[in-house]
Amino acid sequence: MKVLVIGANGKIGSILMKKLHKTTHPPRGMYRELAQINRLPNQDMDTVVGDLESDFDHAFQGIDAVVFTAGSGGHTPAEKTDLIDRRGAKKAIDLAIKHNVKRFIMVSALGADRPSHEWPNSMAHYFAAKADADQHLRQSNLDYTILMPGMLNDDHGTNNVEMGEVISRKTGSITRTDVATVIQACLDHEGTYQKSLKMLNGDTPIPVALAELDAVTA
Repeated sequence: MKVLVIGANGKIGSILMKKLHKTTHPPRGMYRELAQINRLPNQDMDTVVGDLESDFDHAFQGIDAVVFTAGSGGHTPAEKTDLIDRRGAKKAIDLAIKHNVKRFIMVSALGADRPSHEWPNSMAHYFAAKADADQHLRQSNLDYTILMPGMLNDDHGTNNVEMGEVISRKTGSITRTDVATVIQACLDHEGTYQKSLKMLNGDTPIPVALAELDAVTA
């Protein structure tokens, strides 16, 4: 399965690229500019230049799955968030449909599915953009998984999570490495199809958490 990683220059994306490299799901990393590719330590990876704010149709050639892990960040101006997290994400979904790429994994944010009055005022534009893109994906005919991690950190991965369509906590954190590990594992788990999964670091090993989702689907 050839996987297009949109947002490959980001922290989660760069970890995921390394995890997928030379596996049965080889990645193609999409980078906004050539300079980002030229700075990569590993130059034998499949890469493509594509800007979410313009045309990136060419990046989908020969692709079997898409991971959208691009993001403007919660403190980015609303205009930029709209371009990346809403319009860019929705464009990627539409291109997946156009190219008959059925598998789509979206990295969203914990809380994006809550009522808007629960969003902090300073980040309302961010959650609104994420929510709109997520809903666009839910309404598609794609085999989607929406991952909704809590606050991200750069600690070492734990390989343990609390994950599900409903979880016990509304707030918390998770390492970017664990998010990347979950993304990689989700590629092979049909139990994650058509699901929006909240994610925090917890006590359940990632393979066990995914197996539980498979069991529910079976």
